[in-house]
Amino acid sequence: MPTDAIFSATEAHMKQTIEALQHDLSTIRTGRASPNLLDRVLVDYYGSQTPVSALATISVPEARLIAIQPWDKQAFQAIEKAIQKSDLGLTPSSDGTTIRLAIPELTDERRQQLAKMVQKRAEEARVAVRNARRDGVDAVRKEEREKKVSEDESHRGQEQLQKLTDRFIGEVDQIGKNKEREIMDQ
Repeated sequence: MPTDAIFSATEAHMKQTIEALQHDLSTIRTGRASPNLLDRVLVDYYGSQTPVSALATISVPEARLIAIQPWDKQAFQAIEKAIQKSDLGLTPSSDGTTIRLAIPELTDERRQQLAKMVQKRAEEARVAVRNARRDGVDAVRKEEREKKVSEDESHRGQEQLQKLTDRFIGEVDQIGKNKEREIMDQ
C-alpha cells in the first residue's frame, strides 16, 4: 500500500525533529555542568570554525565546573575567546594547561529567559512536525488524484497521519515541560 511508505517517511521525519529538539535543549544551561553546553561553541582554528570538542578533552570534575584541556597549545587562547563570545554567559579561567568554566547559580531572571528559549525551540519543533504532516497529507492526496489509492484509503491515511502528528506534538510538549522544570528547579 503506497500510503505505508508515506506514513513511514513522515514518521521518520518527525522522529528526527524530536532528536534535534532533544539535542538542542541539551545545550541550554540549567545550572549544572554538562559538556553538551559547549556543543554550539565554534572556535576559529587555523581559519575554520571547529567545535570545542574536536580540539580538547572536556570533563566535568564537579557538579558546577567544566574542565577543558586543549590538545594543541595553539588552540588555547582561541578556545577562551570563543567561549567569551558565545551566548553561554560564562567567563573562562585558566592555569596555562586547563580552561575552567565555573557554572554559577542561575538568577530568577535568567531562568525566565531560558524557559522562554525552551518554549521557542519547542514551538519550532511543533511547526516542523506539522510541516511533516502537511507533506505527508499532500503526498496521500496526490496518490488519490493519481488513482493509486481510493478516496477511503486517502481519508484513512490522513487520519493516521493526524494521529501520528498528535503523538509527536505530545512528545515535544513533554520534552519542553521537562526541560523547563529542570531549569526552574535547579
